[in-house]
Amino acid sequence: MPRNALRITTAAALATALLTTSACSDGGGKDKETKDGSAQKVKPLKWGDCEAPTADEGGGQTPGKDWKCATLDVPLDYSKPEGETIPLALIRAQARDKKNRIGSLVFNFGGPGGSGISTLPGAATEYAALRERYDLVSFDPRGVGRSAPVRCEGDKQLDAYYASDSTPATPEQEKRFVDNIRTYQQACEENSGKVLPHVGTENAARDLDRVRQALGDEKLHYFGISYGTELGGVYAHLFPKNVGRAVFDAVVDPTKTSEEGALGQAKGFQLALGNFAQDCVNRGDACRLQGSTAKEIEDNIIKLQKDLALKPIPGAGGRPLTESSATNGIAQALYSKELWPLLEQGLDEADGGQGQLLLALSDALNGRDQQGKYSNIGAANTAINCADSKERFTLAQTKSKLPGFRSASPVFGDFLGWAMMSCTDWPVTGAWDTPDVSAPGAAPILVIGNTGDPATPYEGARKMVERLGPGVGVELTYKGEGHGAYNSGDKCVQQAVNSYLLDGKVPGANTVCTAA
Repeated sequence: MPRNALRITTAAALATALLTTSACSDGGGKDKETKDGSAQKVKPLKWGDCEAPTADEGGGQTPGKDWKCATLDVPLDYSKPEGETIPLALIRAQARDKKNRIGSLVFNFGGPGGSGISTLPGAATEYAALRERYDLVSFDPRGVGRSAPVRCEGDKQLDAYYASDSTPATPEQEKRFVDNIRTYQQACEENSGKVLPHVGTENAARDLDRVRQALGDEKLHYFGISYGTELGGVYAHLFPKNVGRAVFDAVVDPTKTSEEGALGQAKGFQLALGNFAQDCVNRGDACRLQGSTAKEIEDNIIKLQKDLALKPIPGAGGRPLTESSATNGIAQALYSKELWPLLEQGLDEADGGQGQLLLALSDALNGRDQQGKYSNIGAANTAINCADSKERFTLAQTKSKLPGFRSASPVFGDFLGWAMMSCTDWPVTGAWDTPDVSAPGAAPILVIGNTGDPATPYEGARKMVERLGPGVGVELTYKGEGHGAYNSGDKCVQQAVNSYLLDGKVPGANTVCTAA
């Protein structure tokens, strides 16, 4: 599972799929100075019709006529600002109320590795109120989609990689596990070695400031979700005076190392699974799963994992449902309460020997479409995480930490514990133990924590507020389920966010919204 996986923005659309952009410019181009003193010469953007999302972006339909696309060239290496450049792909829908337009609102939906080009058009209805006075803008960050994408293994190799045993229990299995990771990493280096040293979050934050300038905005108005909150925090640290109205939703804890973050995710997914199981119990005979208590349902899920480890069951297209893909599918469904019915159905069907639905959910998390093509979200996720984090774990170190992970989550602990080896032999040294997000002098940033969030546990919001510094972070608590709060549809959350972004009204400190 990606460390901070991209949320499913339109869960209902995913459920349906599983069951059955004239050139113009509006300013920009001012020369500025970066924090390291290198001159930025940013040309205005030339907007034109969009093409359909590429396979690297996850594919899909060509955006409608409201959407326009552009490309911004940015330095591959910011220590050589006049050197080689890479393209940064952007997409935009202009504000409806041009007379009262505030500026651009730039979105990053998370991952790391998620494509803004493919995500924003499908998610735009959720942000319709904001589009009245903002141009809605997103982009493929460096290493993602059509912005110098990181590429590793091919589609057939990835089918085998994601199906392989992720929780080895014998020396022979451990060797295969380590060999699979090394083979994957070698493919990344062979196919994308030039960009791997430059895809880290700090470079992406510098790209954001170039985007701001190219859009012609004095300040960056920003909506970051999941990993997008980490990117936003790093941006605020580097360019505090350039922060406009910003919202961080589903907040990554900036104080945790990659190990601590993985352990936090184990606890978060276990909490979400327990909430799902209890909801099933509360519905009585309407629940399709065996078990009269939440623990009995969870125990049956653990039994399913063990059974699949011994003998996979039929999945789809000749691919089996393995223990790894089943666990991935369960995790995907916990990102949104709207997907709980699919999780219930998938678990029931798997108990009966049919793994199609859980495999489809796993494919959604891994970026595999129904034609067997993978987006580059997995490759980009690994590359960005490994470029950021200094931590590298040996086999012995990883095994010594597994008991703590199993204690945190009997269902997800082993998987997230073993996943710490993803960067062990990575060809690029990581940048930090934890990111610096201190932003003295920045404008207020609205930081939203969700008490039931599986992927970015609630406590991270408070830590982000503390690290941003006095007078910057403003915390809002959402007592609900799923990854993120604004996209839950909760009126209290949406009113607070819209009031800040549209009218500049900062919510009171420690505001609490409770799901209906």
